[in-house]
Amino acid sequence: MKTPEKKIKQGVSFIVMIAFVIATCLIPSTNSYAAAIGVTDNGSTIVIDTKAGLVYTINKSNGDMTSCKFNGTELIGSKPSHINSGLGSATVTWNTSPSGATVVITCETSTLTHYYVSRNGENVIYMATYTTAQPSVGELRYIFRGKGSVLTNVPTHSNIRGNTGAIESSDVFGFSNGYTASKYYGNDQAKDLTIRGATGNNVGVFMAYGNRETSSGGPFFRDIQFQSGTDTEIYNYMNSGHAQTDTIRTGLFGPYALCFTTGSTPSVPDFSWMSSLGLKGWVSSRGKVVLNGLNGMDPSYTYTIGFSNNTAQYWTTASSTGAAVCANMKPGTYTMKVYKRELEVYTETVTVNAGQVTTLNTRTITNDPANTPVIWRIGNWDGTPLEFLNGQTITIRHPSDSRNASWGPVTYRVGSAINKFPAVQFRGKNSPTTISFDLNSTQAASAHTLKIGITCAYINGRPSVTVNGRALSNPSASSQPSTRSITIGTYRGNNASFSWSIPASYFVTGTNTITITPISGSSDLGEWLSAAFVYDCVELQN
Repeated sequence: MKTPEKKIKQGVSFIVMIAFVIATCLIPSTNSYAAAIGVTDNGSTIVIDTKAGLVYTINKSNGDMTSCKFNGTELIGSKPSHINSGLGSATVTWNTSPSGATVVITCETSTLTHYYVSRNGENVIYMATYTTAQPSVGELRYIFRGKGSVLTNVPTHSNIRGNTGAIESSDVFGFSNGYTASKYYGNDQAKDLTIRGATGNNVGVFMAYGNRETSSGGPFFRDIQFQSGTDTEIYNYMNSGHAQTDTIRTGLFGPYALCFTTGSTPSVPDFSWMSSLGLKGWVSSRGKVVLNGLNGMDPSYTYTIGFSNNTAQYWTTASSTGAAVCANMKPGTYTMKVYKRELEVYTETVTVNAGQVTTLNTRTITNDPANTPVIWRIGNWDGTPLEFLNGQTITIRHPSDSRNASWGPVTYRVGSAINKFPAVQFRGKNSPTTISFDLNSTQAASAHTLKIGITCAYINGRPSVTVNGRALSNPSASSQPSTRSITIGTYRGNNASFSWSIPASYFVTGTNTITITPISGSSDLGEWLSAAFVYDCVELQN
């Protein structure tokens, strides 16, 4: 028989147990992904609520993002946001994870599948795009078209607000003060793409560019990231023909993401968890390359190790000894290139196997032209024009911009400041460039080799040269992209060089002159869209 004391204790224990159960049900979990994400399928649209401030809407007929609200503020501008210029029509489906915390929206056409993915509690739209063919528009890009009146703090070089009209094609704009701006200016090289965005009052939209392995162009390639006019456009360009040097790849692009904040720049999100989503083209089994070192490095430069084949591209930065590790590579055989800044100075073939490490013993750089003895050298063999006149402004404004120094024509005296030599030789604007230099009697009595290195060229521009008024043979054109380059924010094409063996009879003791003018079989379209090339280095060898 139970005593009154035992009955009281049992009653108290029962009440405590009931209270514990109620408390457990009411207290929210510390795991932000335990709760279900909000998904509302209205038949024509899918509305996603991450329960953290981000609510966005996807059109079920074509995959466009027609609304995107952050903390109640609408961010979408005059047009929807979308992959390419919109898919036109697509099969759009969605599903959630077993816990309901993650949603995957799939937008599918016959040659392209685009994914929107979100998790409860995160103000992030994760994305990936799978292709089996290059889109008919010739470009693969995601465009977030934000409200210009909300996203007001934008990158300067691509801000076209207040322009006085296009000065080149319909995409480079001028201003009343002679300044220029374009979506082509101020963009990062592929190796530096991490996360960038635009902000406004208590809001920021940032693109995390993600994996570039299926894109094209290599580590130094630049492409559009922003344009700020009526709308604030934030891009992730994955493939295009803009001064493209590589074959366009297909497969899975990304993952990448749009991140939303109250204005601060967020960290790059972790994408590794997406391996369990079953996205088309996802490759989990990978290998890596370990390079033990490099001999023959110039300590003045950063060295980049690049890998590429028809399906993927990778790169990594070498240490001061040339040691480097490139991980998470798809299995396959790659061309490995060593770049001194941006100039290829070594190449070999490397095979990567799944789950394995390919180790390379210390390699010796074999193709650095800076090792050649010279009488004089103008500039540096580094694959860039950065040390030359206006060389550092090519990527941030049009050559005609009033902030640039006069392009010339230039007469350059060997030994003068390097920044007096033009970065670009335009047939229609600053030709010829004249080089003045002295030779002693011994030097003038010998034959010498003139070598001109370039980083890119427009409409097959290449140098035509005279020495003391005597013409040298004209070279063939180098292999270069067929599109605009120099005027749309890049000096990067295919590094090439031209050499002439000059007989001693062409030289004199004392002052000599060399003139350089671009030639081409194509007609000029204007003074800036004329046959042209970008200088890397000019030298007269011993």
